[in-house]
Amino acid sequence: MKVIYEPRFNYQLGVLKYLHPFDGEKFAKVVSELDGLNIEIIHPNGPISTKVINEYLNELMRKLVLSKTLVLRALEVPKIPFVGFDFLDKKILTPMRLAVAGTLLGAEKALESGGIMWNLSGGFHHASNLNMEGFCIYNDIGISYQQLRKNGQLSETDKVLIIDVDAHHGNGNAYSFKDNENVHLLDVYNEDIYPTSQYTRNRVNFPVPLKSGVEGCEYLEKLTQALELITGHYALAFVIAGTDVLAVDKLGGFKLTVEDVAKREKIILSHLKTLEIPTVVTGGGGYSKQSASAIAAAIKACSTL
Repeated sequence: MKVIYEPRFNYQLGVLKYLHPFDGEKFAKVVSELDGLNIEIIHPNGPISTKVINEYLNELMRKLVLSKTLVLRALEVPKIPFVGFDFLDKKILTPMRLAVAGTLLGAEKALESGGIMWNLSGGFHHASNLNMEGFCIYNDIGISYQQLRKNGQLSETDKVLIIDVDAHHGNGNAYSFKDNENVHLLDVYNEDIYPTSQYTRNRVNFPVPLKSGVEGCEYLEKLTQALELITGHYALAFVIAGTDVLAVDKLGGFKLTVEDVAKREKIILSHLKTLEIPTVVTGGGGYSKQSASAIAAAIKACSTL
């Protein structure tokens, strides 16, 4: 397993970081906690190009992603008069484009090696080709799938699996692949919280809706049961390993521990390895001070797979 990281994944926002609960510098903290371990870290050569992004977005969205007001709304922060679009592009959108490049790199390397690649960032599962919301501007899995198809690394008939264990339902992925029968979604989410769009929830092939307050034992049991339904051959799997399931996270509504998160990722990746499915893990959400430690613990637990 290799870890994908670039220092510019981190959001260096200064005092503006207090406007959103997301720990924008957690990626560096994860790498620090992995220091001294025999884990190879690779990095994308640069951000995904706007040309590639525009190929994915519809005509209207190509304009909307250039609007400071709409980007701020999607980032769930108030409108800030003294902050221009150039600042947002440099401090937030460029790190996100690097994250997209990281997911694509992970997918390419996973397909080449048949193994597991772990992108510390990415997992922007609320974005789609015609919408941005929930701190997600670009759908990295959708864009990666587009490029893998375009480059011939995936065929039209290749089956792809998306396992989403972020606390929030991945409405952007569900919408993006709503008409693609070869992309299957397994989604473990808090059914009591955002996003509540039923039509995207109905798109999920293996839904695991859970109530607020679920603890680790029940969560892991339901996840394991859902994974057992995964049969057949998949050319590639994406995992959205959000840490907003932690009990200390104010947005997820679940009550998992750091140890539970590490067990969760090991259960998922062990199952995918048994099925011989190349896999790329992405970061997803995580809005607590324990997020970085949970990611590091999960990587350590899975490092020998």
